[in-house]
Amino acid sequence: MADAHEASRSRRVRSFLLFAGVPLVSMSLTFVTLYLCLPQQKVEVAPTSFVEPALMSAYNATPALAPVRLQIGTIQVDTLVKPVGLTSEGDMAIDSSIDTTAWYQLGPKPGEKGSAVIAGHYGWTGTVGSVFNNLHTLKKGGSVVVYDEQGEPIRFIVREIRKYHPEDDATEVFKSNDGKAHLNLITCEGAWNNAANSYTERLVVFTDLE
Repeated sequence: MADAHEASRSRRVRSFLLFAGVPLVSMSLTFVTLYLCLPQQKVEVAPTSFVEPALMSAYNATPALAPVRLQIGTIQVDTLVKPVGLTSEGDMAIDSSIDTTAWYQLGPKPGEKGSAVIAGHYGWTGTVGSVFNNLHTLKKGGSVVVYDEQGEPIRFIVREIRKYHPEDDATEVFKSNDGKAHLNLITCEGAWNNAANSYTERLVVFTDLE
């Protein structure tokens, strides 16, 4: 029985984002996981799961305030950041709004040592695009600015943009042991797969505190 439990846990660890289609209208009837991907010209969304909380390493935090706004000038992003935790299933929660982002508040705040994580939607509802539709166009050296509760800007510089398969191990997105402050932005990418009701890739933008 223990072996079966460990095997199940390992599958969750290896799986960056596991997808199962849920109609938009049924969101309120299901537990809210991280709904990132919306297929173009449709209203379905797909819930996603992140690695288990046990993978969130301890970090030596420096004082910082919670993020409330995210700006990425080169892709015309200027949006609210809402704090989220975990669902009862152990997944990262997120607001259903496609034009706001979600900060994982059980990890570091942006500007603290470690890897802060902010996620945003990708895809379309009708002709309305989501907040991170153009995240893939960011370039190395680009600027990402987070504003805290006192309106102070915290600037990050894009270090790397990486694509993941949905079942890749993405522990590094949430963990950092180099003693520095990072901010990682997450969304979906690739082609829409009707059979899987999800996009084929996941996009992560790794940034470092300026």
